[in-house]
Amino acid sequence: MIAVFRAAQVISTSVQQLSFDAFRGEEEIEPKPLVLRKPDPDESLSAFLEKTALSLILNGNAFWRVFRDPQGRVTRLRVLNPHDVVIQTDSYGFVTGYKVARYDQTFTTNEVRHLSHLRVPGDPRGRGPIQAAQAELRVALDTRDYAANWYQDAGVPTGILSAKNANLSADQLELAKQRWLETQGGQRGAAVLNGDWSYQPVYLSPEDAQWVTIRSFDTTAVARLFGIPAALMLAAVEGSSMTYSNIQQAWTEFQRFTLSRYIVEIEDAFSDLLPRGTEVKANIEALLRPDTVTRYQQHAVALQSGFLSINEVRAIEGLAPAPDGDFKTAEQKIAEQQAFAPGASEEPVEDEEASDD
Repeated sequence: MIAVFRAAQVISTSVQQLSFDAFRGEEEIEPKPLVLRKPDPDESLSAFLEKTALSLILNGNAFWRVFRDPQGRVTRLRVLNPHDVVIQTDSYGFVTGYKVARYDQTFTTNEVRHLSHLRVPGDPRGRGPIQAAQAELRVALDTRDYAANWYQDAGVPTGILSAKNANLSADQLELAKQRWLETQGGQRGAAVLNGDWSYQPVYLSPEDAQWVTIRSFDTTAVARLFGIPAALMLAAVEGSSMTYSNIQQAWTEFQRFTLSRYIVEIEDAFSDLLPRGTEVKANIEALLRPDTVTRYQQHAVALQSGFLSINEVRAIEGLAPAPDGDFKTAEQKIAEQQAFAPGASEEPVEDEEASDD
């Protein structure tokens, strides 16, 4: 389905733009751990994140094969196909291992990290949007197939060839049909008929068949299922108007209530694989980056309020530091310049005449 593909593309593309930083307390760990820079040496970070996101979207589960050195530190990760993984549990329902069909091997819980989209008590496998709404998606697929096979399997002719004021036998009708197909079948030339014959093509209005309405509803339903704004699905919701303000609000809600589900799951997985006390946080600045005018207005407020310096603003914009750019505000800069100006620290000299009096 086009709508499902678009929804998966929007979410996976958003996730693969992320970068992740490691913190111990409030202090960022430098240099960044290799597993956060390039989890799988055979592919880029964006490809690794894309596979993880698509696994969560389409299957509701993602599995990372964890490789460790002799000291138990994680050296690399690899995204497994979730359809190949069978979760093994004991009689109490606790996970004991993961059997991967492709490798015909069972791995321990220390060798595989399991990520879930939606957890259901009593079931080790997670649920994704597709698993949660199989009936609705099946109806949409049936509608698509019905429309595609309308002329082929529904017995609807492409046109009607009729003779006026004539009562023809079955053989004559069959002969007329064959002659028409021989002369006009698969051709784009002009059809020449005598006065007794006429040809009427059969058209089926999409509105009459309600296909347009149904397909539009399917797209809206998929957008709701995956939690994606209609604007990102390239679809219009009937009865609503799109403005800059509500589009920005929809994007913010998409980040908070849809993307955060995937981001937090990946953050927690990375945090569990790094040494104890390490917390991994996603850098979502690229996703929240507004347009140029709005961004510059925000910088102006930050500079006037004094919680960002000129060089800090330039760093956000990817620019090199400027000379004397570490002052927080223009007022602070003037005050500091006056404090270091020649004669600024000298005591004022009292007027001699005033002292004599």
